[in-house]
Amino acid sequence: MKYITTVGGRQYTVEINDERHVTLDGVSYEIDFVPLAGQPIYSLLIGGRSYEAYISPGDGDLQVVLRGTLYPVQVEDEREKRLRAAAGGVQETRGEFHLKAPMPGLIVAVPVEEGRAVEKGDILVILESMKMQNELKSPRAGTVTRVKVKAGDAVEQNAVMVTLV
Repeated sequence: MKYITTVGGRQYTVEINDERHVTLDGVSYEIDFVPLAGQPIYSLLIGGRSYEAYISPGDGDLQVVLRGTLYPVQVEDEREKRLRAAAGGVQETRGEFHLKAPMPGLIVAVPVEEGRAVEKGDILVILESMKMQNELKSPRAGTVTRVKVKAGDAVEQNAVMVTLV
C-alpha cells in the first residue's frame, strides 16, 4: 500500500512492502518498527541507526516527536488523496489549532503568552518527558488565544496546552 505523507509542508511517498521493508520516495529501506509496551513510544531501526519516536493522534493528523522536535504529520493513502484533490479539497490552515501533549510530562517553560503572534517554527512549549526536553513548535503562523499550562505543571498525553488561531 502506498501512502502520501506530509511532514512540515513537504510530501513523501511511502510504500509499505512488508513488515521489514519500506520504500520512501523510491528508495528501499530495511526497518524494524516496534511499539513499546502499550505506550505511544515506538522504536525504529533503519539503516543501522536507532530512533525513538512518540506518536499520538492530533487534530486530523499525527503528532510525532522525534529527537525533541514535534512534527505534525498527515498520512493519506493514494486513493484518499486523489478523491480529496478531485473534490477540490484544500488543507485548512485557518481556524483553531490545539497543541496537545504528545506524551505525559512536566512543563519546563512556556515562552508564549495569550495574544502573541507566532510564526511557523516558534517554540510554544518545552516539555520534559523521560529525562528529555522536547521543544514543541508551532506548525503554522497565528496568534496564541489560550495558554492552559505553566512551568512546573504536569500534563497527561493529549492534554491541550496552547491554542492558536
